[in-house]
Amino acid sequence: METVVLVNENDTALSEMEKMEAHQKGLLHRAFSVFIFNTKGELLLQQRALTKYHSGGLWTNTCCSHPRWGEDVANAAARRLNEEMGMKLTLTKIFDFIYEASFSNGLIEHEFDHVFVGYSDTKPDINMSEVANYTYRNVEIIKQRIETSPEFFTEWFIIAFPKIYKWWQQQKFTNSI
Repeated sequence: METVVLVNENDTALSEMEKMEAHQKGLLHRAFSVFIFNTKGELLLQQRALTKYHSGGLWTNTCCSHPRWGEDVANAAARRLNEEMGMKLTLTKIFDFIYEASFSNGLIEHEFDHVFVGYSDTKPDINMSEVANYTYRNVEIIKQRIETSPEFFTEWFIIAFPKIYKWWQQQKFTNSI
């Protein structure tokens, strides 16, 4: 049984609950989102597998999931990045945020989301049960695409992207990592 860590608005762990039950009830739980950039400053996007419990087939950040009870969030993000994308990288936390989104299948994401970044020019080795496809894309193009066609992206990606975009504008990308 897969569980999530229920938290308060300060990210204090309260208890754990079966993942689907937490999503049916819309309870606030801990999550993370990983954004990987290459040396050109392009963002690695993943298309969620069509079989995901919600948002299947939509484009989103490189990796996202939930830490296990007692698991350090940074360690969980690195573990899951390897499980989904086959990438072992050093990640840096840059911010967190809380969001809530309802889906057509009745599930509700209500997450305290920790956001991490990393850098790689390595081609991912995707887990096809989690990821249908991937692409590196210019951040300006992603911004335009979200504005014109938000239905192609996950709810949390649309919420997090403006913050990532602002952070990205402050970075100095070179041709080496």
